Amino acid sequence: MHDRMQTFTAEELNKIHDASMDLLKTVGVRFDDNEAIDLFKSNGFKVDGKTVFFSEKNIRRALDTAPSNFKLVARDPAKSIAIGGDDFALAPGYGASFISTIGGLQREATLADYQKFCQLVQTSKVINMNGFLMVAPWDLQAETAHLDMLYSNIVFCDKPFMGSPVSREATHDCINMLGIVWGSKEKRREMPVTASLITPLSPFRYTAEMAGSIIELARYNQACIFGALVMAGSSGPMSLAGLLAQQNAEILAGVTLSQLVNPGSPVIVGGTSAIMDMRTGCLAMGSPEVPKLTSATIQMAKFYKLPARAGCCVTDAHLTDAQAGFESALTLLTAIRNGTNFILHAAGILGSYSAMSFEKFIVDEELCCVVIEILKPIEITDQSIDIDFIKEVGIGGDYLIQTKTLEQCRTAFFLPNMVNRKGYNGWQDDGHKRIDEKAAEVINDRLSSYVKPDIDPQIEKDLLAYVQKRKNEI
Repeated sequence: MHDRMQTFTAEELNKIHDASMDLLKTVGVRFDDNEAIDLFKSNGFKVDGKTVFFSEKNIRRALDTAPSNFKLVARDPAKSIAIGGDDFALAPGYGASFISTIGGLQREATLADYQKFCQLVQTSKVINMNGFLMVAPWDLQAETAHLDMLYSNIVFCDKPFMGSPVSREATHDCINMLGIVWGSKEKRREMPVTASLITPLSPFRYTAEMAGSIIELARYNQACIFGALVMAGSSGPMSLAGLLAQQNAEILAGVTLSQLVNPGSPVIVGGTSAIMDMRTGCLAMGSPEVPKLTSATIQMAKFYKLPARAGCCVTDAHLTDAQAGFESALTLLTAIRNGTNFILHAAGILGSYSAMSFEKFIVDEELCCVVIEILKPIEITDQSIDIDFIKEVGIGGDYLIQTKTLEQCRTAFFLPNMVNRKGYNGWQDDGHKRIDEKAAEVINDRLSSYVKPDIDPQIEKDLLAYVQKRKNEI
């Protein structure tokens, strides 16, 4: 197959790896957590203060134990998902502070908005994993907000979900709440049920919050998603090749810590690194460099035989317009086509992570369906070619009137829910609506048809009691 998008040679992959090993050996990575430093020291790593230096042997040992695939168990076991190989998860946007309205205006996000996104994930036919921090609710206390979000994740949706890595304490709360639902510590260690986003503070640093969360998650065999966001020209070099080497070094350092805590604990590696627009100083998630970096990052994950993570459907646009559409499509298609296993921001994100949009969530769902359909192979068999049928219709024949056409007309092709395929007059007669206007109607229908998934009343009561207890303590 000829593909004009760059596929790295073995020599190029090894060159990035070798540069990363050099950086880990000579520059090192700072970990602002005493337990992390003690773990590195007790395992023979060179440590200077809070800076840890890594040999290639250290990295190889960690890579030997990190699994290439694993399963995330859902509250509804039928909705559990596999991560790795040809399998992938689609999770909603992450980290937004605002809600973007249909006209592009922003307002502060609330817990009610967060819960609506949980309901949309629950009712989605394509988003197979719930998130965490889809929006940061302004109506909650920052110190305890993770408790309400985790409770909402568990109660309003029974798909796998992302955990809370905002601090070691918040991660410990997440582990305890998992215990209420799934049972003893031993049982939690047997089955990953969450995957939590761990982000290095580039360049070359893990904060106390992130390092502590790695330790807690790995200790209980919960997945860590190592997702660097290096900004070329700001927190990383302008050279994309240099950025890849730095990003890779930061990720491998985190993976190594997780494997020191618990060899075999699940990890996902990747990121959403991008460039700084030198004219504005802003993060440029819609730039053409982002799909290039996405492809390269996935290739490095495959080089290490680890599940790959990418951030997709990302855009710099502030409303669900043509810019949001083509920027999101380019990143999503690149990631899925190149073999990613975990797609964050698959639905709803706008404005370089600043806002979430209910309308864009619905449009992105359709985009995900389209991309998945594009990648389905054409079956080439004698039966699918059906040469006798083609001969029967013959020169100048009409396939439309054939019985086989009638039999297949509703199943042969992908049928979109919202994109327009009508002629101009038909579109006018149908209300001449933009796709975001159609999406707004879908939102109302979805939320009105939402049914809260079954949960043991005692478990729900215990979760709520834990949330209240921890709020009082904090």
